[in-house]
Amino acid sequence: MLNLKRGRPAGFRAFLLVWSGQVLSMIGSAMTAFALSIWAYQKTGLATSLALVDFFFMGSTMVVAPLAGVWVDRWNRKLTMMLSDLLSVTATAVALVLYLTGHLQIWHLYVAATMQGIGSAFQWPAYSAAISQMMPKQQYARAGGLMSLADSGSLIIAPILAGLLMPIIHAPGIMVIDMITFGVAIAALAAVAIPAHTPDTAVREPLWREMTFGFRYIRERTPLLLLVSTFTASNFLISLSSSLTVPMVLARTGQQASALAIVQSASGIGGALGGFLMGIWGGPRNKVRGILVGDQLGFMALGLCVFFGRTPVVWAAGFLTSACLGSMVYGLSQSIWQAKVPSQYQGRVFSARRMIAFAVIPLAMVVAGPLADKVFEPAMRPGGALAPAFARITGTGSGAGMAVLYLLSATAASAVTLAGFFMPRLRNLEKLLPDHDAEVPAQ
Repeated sequence: MLNLKRGRPAGFRAFLLVWSGQVLSMIGSAMTAFALSIWAYQKTGLATSLALVDFFFMGSTMVVAPLAGVWVDRWNRKLTMMLSDLLSVTATAVALVLYLTGHLQIWHLYVAATMQGIGSAFQWPAYSAAISQMMPKQQYARAGGLMSLADSGSLIIAPILAGLLMPIIHAPGIMVIDMITFGVAIAALAAVAIPAHTPDTAVREPLWREMTFGFRYIRERTPLLLLVSTFTASNFLISLSSSLTVPMVLARTGQQASALAIVQSASGIGGALGGFLMGIWGGPRNKVRGILVGDQLGFMALGLCVFFGRTPVVWAAGFLTSACLGSMVYGLSQSIWQAKVPSQYQGRVFSARRMIAFAVIPLAMVVAGPLADKVFEPAMRPGGALAPAFARITGTGSGAGMAVLYLLSATAASAVTLAGFFMPRLRNLEKLLPDHDAEVPAQ
C-alpha cells in the first residue's frame, strides 16, 4: 500500500520497512552489548557488574514508563520513536568517546544503560501502538511474531559478527557500526507514513491522573490484571538466573567469547524461529492457553539444560527451545492486548502493563548478582554446602553455583505459569473481554 499524497509506504509495507530498520538497529546494539559485556567481565570478574547494567536499563525504563505512556497517547508516535532512537545512539556515542580516550569505567556503562532505558520506555509503547494503527487486528499476532523475530534475529547475527570483528576492529569499531544502524532505523521511520491517532481529549485530566490511567484500566479488567500478574511473577523468578547468562557461560568456559557467541546465537535462532512460526501461523485459537503452555515448557527446558549441561552445545539447546517458545508467547500476548485495548489508550495502558510486568526485573537483577557471587558460587565450590547434592551433575568451581540457581528459578517460574490454569478468569480472558471495536470504550 502506498500513501499517494505523500508518496510514502503505508500499511503493512510501512511496517515492514520500519521493522527492517529496527532489525539492523537491534543487531548493532546487540553487538555493542556483546563487546562491552566481555570488556566489563574481564575488568571486574564479577557477575554483579553485568547484572547492574541490566538493572539500570530496566530501572530507568520502569521509572519513566507512566510519563512515557501519557506522551505516546498525546503526541506523534512516529516522532517519539525517532527521538527515542536518537537518545540511544547518543549514549553509544558518549561511551565510544570515553573508550577511545581511555576514560571508560564500569559506572559509565550504568549511565549509558540508564539513557537507553529511558529511550526504550518511550520507544516500545509508541511502536506497539503504531502497529495497531498501521494494520488490521487480524494481523496483530503476525506482527507480534515479526517483532519477536527482530529481537531474536539480532541475537543470531550479533554475537557471530561481534566475535569475528572484535579481533579486527575491537570494541570501538563495533560501536561505530551500532551508531550507523541507528541512523538506518531513524531513516526508515522518516520514510514511512503512519496514520495519526486521535488523542483522548474528551476529558483532559491532570497529568498525574493520566499517568495512572493505564493502571486503573488494567485493574478494572480482572482477566488482564491476572495475565499481567502472571508475567510479573514469572519474570521475577526467571530473571534471578537469566541476568547471569553472560557471567555463567564465561565462568564455565574459561572466558571463551566463542562459547558465549554459541549460546547467544542459539537463543537468537530459537526466538527467530518462534517469531517466524507466529508470522506465518498466527498462533493457536486459544491464545491464553498457548501463553501458559509455552512459558511453562520454555522455562523448564532452559533450567534443565543449563543445570544438566556441561558444554555450550547443551546450554544452547535449552536457550534455543526457551527462546522459540518465548517468542511465540510474546506474539500471542501482544495480539491480546492490541485487540482488547482501544488505540487512543494504548500508550498509557501498554506502558502500565510493561511497568507492572517488568518492574520486578530490576529487583531480581540486583539480587541475582550478590546471590550468585556470595551464596550459590561459594556453596558449589569443593566442600561447599550444596556441592554434595549437585556436584555430580554440575561439577564444582566457577559457574556451577549459577547453574544450580538457573534450575531453581526456572522451576519456580514454571510453577507460576502452571497455576494460571487454575484461574478461570485468566483461562477465559478472550471470552470474558470483548475486542475494543466491539465494546464502548471506558471513560
